[in-house]
Amino acid sequence: MARGYGTHDHEHYERPRRRTRPRTKDRPTYDDAEDGRVVRVDRGRYTVLVDGQDELVTAMKARPLGRKGVVVGDRVRLVGDTTGDDGSLARIVEVRERATVLRRTADDDDPVERVIVANADQLVVVTALANPEPRPGLLDRALVAAYDAGMAPLLVLTKADLADPESLLATYRSLGVPWVVTRKGADIDEIRDRLAGRTSVLIGHSGVGKSTLVNRLVPGADREVGRVNDVTGRGRHTSTSAIMLALPEHDGQPGWIVDTPGIRSFGLAHVRPEHLIAAFPDLDEMTEDCPRGCTHGAGEPECGLDEAVAAGQADADRVTSFRRVLAAREGAEVWD
Repeated sequence: MARGYGTHDHEHYERPRRRTRPRTKDRPTYDDAEDGRVVRVDRGRYTVLVDGQDELVTAMKARPLGRKGVVVGDRVRLVGDTTGDDGSLARIVEVRERATVLRRTADDDDPVERVIVANADQLVVVTALANPEPRPGLLDRALVAAYDAGMAPLLVLTKADLADPESLLATYRSLGVPWVVTRKGADIDEIRDRLAGRTSVLIGHSGVGKSTLVNRLVPGADREVGRVNDVTGRGRHTSTSAIMLALPEHDGQPGWIVDTPGIRSFGLAHVRPEHLIAAFPDLDEMTEDCPRGCTHGAGEPECGLDEAVAAGQADADRVTSFRRVLAAREGAEVWD
């Protein structure tokens, strides 16, 4: 009969030990890593333009990076095959610190932030004046995202041959937001002036002419152009992923644009009122004596903005415009 376990057979109760190599504190230095910029992300594959190189490199994310996200616009370091030849594959081993981050949430009560683009300094909101009709609520929310990210906003109003831009522009003059108005077949040098020397992100709902604009700015971009549905008045999404494109030099200055896909919603759960007011220094200084927890919105008791308007120290239209943008944080806007 087989011997059973006795009271002294403790070794029989121990879990078998894993035989692994001893851990080391030494970590790779990647002294030979090359610097580059992520220009496209597609299902876990990253297209990177290596500094000083014309060929695009396909890369994967190195395992030590874990769950750290890599997005279009990120400055990264790569090792491996960076020739860009067919079948070559490099590894992203480091993501540099980001200067700016444009982010959104799925809706306004979603705690999960989604980074759209990194290291851009200008947010270009493209909207049509007609066909489809402009959505001021969407524009307001885009401005909130730009101010929160520390990016300069720019409005590009298309299809001015179909509607007068003045009624829409009047809404944003008091905020000091720059704009460019264009129409079908018109010269776009003014837009080129605004983009030169900068990294700009283009956003806008479908059918506003964003892809058409990209194709004019970057010959050979071949971004698919959609059309507006005659029944719904909405456009069809044509861009399926964000892509960074190099602009031809304008007045001796290079530049980059990031064309983004249509976004179903643009939540702003990550934006705090104090970050938003900081984007308006002239108004921010008037809120120093506001009660604790004041959001500076309409109806807040003893808000410094109301007192400044009453004393003639602040422009009432500008305060109203700021509060409209602030209110845009509530209730997600749909982009389709």
